[in-house]
Amino acid sequence: MMSVNTIAKLFLVAGVLLLSLGLLLLLFEKCSIPFGKLPGDFVFRRKNITIAFPFMTMLIISLLLTVGINIFWRWFR
Repeated sequence: MMSVNTIAKLFLVAGVLLLSLGLLLLLFEKCSIPFGKLPGDFVFRRKNITIAFPFMTMLIISLLLTVGINIFWRWFR
């Protein structure tokens, strides 16, 4: 069973991560990085259906999150 202190720390970390993600999204909006329109991102359009497969964008975000989480866990270890 987790103590209240541990749960409080988890909520604080989750809040900081959400705040950071929100700030990053605001910065990406103003930045010229064309996420979703990179080479390797596929979009299929038919008459009234659009299907997007942002493979390269997902790979880049996955890489950044993996590096960030590894640095975070090693720093708090």
